[in-house]
Amino acid sequence: MNSWAPKSGKVILHVDMNSFFASVEIANDQSLKGKPVVVAGNEKERRGIIVTASYEARAFGIRATMPLWEARKKCPEMIVKTPNHELYRKVSRQIFEKLGSISPKVEVASIDEGYIDITDCEELGHPIQIAESIQKMLLQELDLPCSIGIAPNKFLAKTASDMKKPLGITVLRKRDVPFILWPKNVGEMNGVGLKTEEKLHSIGIFTIEDLAKSNEEKIHELLGINGISLRNKANGIDDREVDPSRMLSYKTIGHSTTFSTDIIEEPTIAEKFESLSNRVGDKLKKKGLIADTLTITLRFRDRKTINRSKKLISPIQEGSEIFKEAMDLWKKHWNGEPLRLIGVTLSQLNPVDEVSKQLDLFSFEKDAKQEPLFETLHKLQSKFGEQVIGLGRQKKKKIDRNNILDILKSTE
Repeated sequence: MNSWAPKSGKVILHVDMNSFFASVEIANDQSLKGKPVVVAGNEKERRGIIVTASYEARAFGIRATMPLWEARKKCPEMIVKTPNHELYRKVSRQIFEKLGSISPKVEVASIDEGYIDITDCEELGHPIQIAESIQKMLLQELDLPCSIGIAPNKFLAKTASDMKKPLGITVLRKRDVPFILWPKNVGEMNGVGLKTEEKLHSIGIFTIEDLAKSNEEKIHELLGINGISLRNKANGIDDREVDPSRMLSYKTIGHSTTFSTDIIEEPTIAEKFESLSNRVGDKLKKKGLIADTLTITLRFRDRKTINRSKKLISPIQEGSEIFKEAMDLWKKHWNGEPLRLIGVTLSQLNPVDEVSKQLDLFSFEKDAKQEPLFETLHKLQSKFGEQVIGLGRQKKKKIDRNNILDILKSTE
């Protein structure tokens, strides 16, 4: 990047923390430094799975979704840490506060990654110098490594940050796209999931170059407006702004309803709680937030009002989950007196990645319930190769259906 920025262009950084959960554990306990550390489910459970691994552990071939028992075979001396939710969220907030000291234009993409628009930060130095200063700041002040992509837009910046880990700094210009991105399989492109990859294959699109040069009408017919966006990105075009609103500290989101008459009928109360829960869940989704604490409000016939709160075991966003927790609180604290108003409020809100499901802090509990699926997945990968099937964006190989069935039966 010979000049500060293209005319009328932008300079955007994508900061991606390296092996975040494991790195936080190591930073929190210096005795772990330089050792193979993994964050995983209960080590006593044979089918616990690896959520993330330090780079020292990865050197032994340990990776996410690997069963703990298998990881132990590869590295008997590895250290297993259970997820520390509060610590990860606390450190994430610290990271973004520090990024905000570089530029006010910071967007939280997930717990461990975000964008910074530094177009107006010329006084801080060259973009590479700024990236180096961010890496140095996070290492010195939080003892956490990160990789940074530098580009004229968000898509290219995120793509660049994936190119060198750990502690990489990569510049990706639009003019580099034909040489660096186009030769890659379309499934390797950020934003292309397995189903989208299959659809693109069905019309003869196998590389990013194929997508970049594809017929716009055909792509729109196949994938709708998202297809046009992907085609633009394949050409290095992405007009999305860095959205600082995701840095806002939302305190609470809630809804309440007042009955026209005092109510004691449980089905009616439950129905209203369900409606309120769904409305709150919808608002959380729209704002890209997830909640740690739920509060219900009960106002009785004599206008006495009480609030009862519950610290949730794991963060929630879905209306059905909110409804279940609200009902538990209501049944525990309602004394049978007629109600005039009820309300549902969520607090201790944090941003959650809206683009794709990742095996991260917010999905760990649900993913842990699917550990048999991970074990089956790994058996398939061991027999036919890691690219045969996966949880995310991976290229599939054709394999014999009977072989898959045999493996599936063996895990029952």
